[in-house]
Amino acid sequence: MTKGTRRSGPPGIVDVAARAGVSIATVSRAFARPEMVRVGTRARIEAAARDLGYLRPGAGQGGANRFSGTVGLIVPTIDNAIFAEMVEAFGARLRDHDRTMIIAAHGYDLSLETGIIRSLLERRIDGVALIGFAHERVPLTMLERRGVPTLAIWNHHPASALPCIGADNRRAAALVTGHLIERGHEDIAFLFPSTRENDRARDRIEGAMGAMAAAGFGVPEARRLECPYDMATAKALARRLLAGNAPSAVVCGNDVIAHGVVFAALAMGLRVPEELSVVGIGDLRGSAELEPGLTTVRLPARRIGRLAADAVVAMSETGAPPDPYRRLVDVRLTVRASTAAPRA
Repeated sequence: MTKGTRRSGPPGIVDVAARAGVSIATVSRAFARPEMVRVGTRARIEAAARDLGYLRPGAGQGGANRFSGTVGLIVPTIDNAIFAEMVEAFGARLRDHDRTMIIAAHGYDLSLETGIIRSLLERRIDGVALIGFAHERVPLTMLERRGVPTLAIWNHHPASALPCIGADNRRAAALVTGHLIERGHEDIAFLFPSTRENDRARDRIEGAMGAMAAAGFGVPEARRLECPYDMATAKALARRLLAGNAPSAVVCGNDVIAHGVVFAALAMGLRVPEELSVVGIGDLRGSAELEPGLTTVRLPARRIGRLAADAVVAMSETGAPPDPYRRLVDVRLTVRASTAAPRA
């Protein structure tokens, strides 16, 4: 390999050595006999291997059997009901294909995906499903170089680089925001999570702001609050929002946040929907049973899970992307008792 020529294929021990600034022998020793290598040097080598997506020789090799019978699913969280129905449907459908699932969560920290994917590759997964399109380069490169079928789910974009099966999150947020506008609301607050590593949240806030702009309404910064998908945090933020110059309605980035807002209003003696209308996105378990029942947009989580499992298995068996390459699953506005016209 001449100087300046880029090495093709998965990164090897030579690449790790060059990246860490040590000899090939030192890298080999660090993996085989780590106790013989200084702690600082080991740390540099491990960081280089992680950044490059390097797998030790033998890890992730298929052997005589092409399939392991295992599919990876990486989600941002398993701490609440956001992805529960999808995960359940994904796993059940894989069983129909005589496959099993390994599920991992990165807690909305995309830097952890490289380690997760390395671990999955060492288990010779047949394919992997990722949530959304926001991912760091290294883990995607690891999957691509090893020919592992990769599918993005939960979000949809007509020009996505990865095959995808998901909903139009802009439309979902526009539907609930438009519903409030049709009811006569103008002073609306928005509680959404950070969009930095969450393309679904970014699309939703863009959809909500687009609906407001189309109706000729501006949204002051004070009416846009950043809130994680956490009920307790949402409740605390909502109490502060409602204690002052309260809006007539609140659009929430998902149902978990919406539940927190409803609980905050009830704790403060505000009647929902007579004094405050609240909408969510997702139609999670418990939203219909909430008092009052939550107006929200139904994301077809189970259908996404089943379709995703079928697609990953088909990709692993044929080596081709699913047909259609990008599949849009429609969303539906579900109107319940948490919304009404604003007080005169």
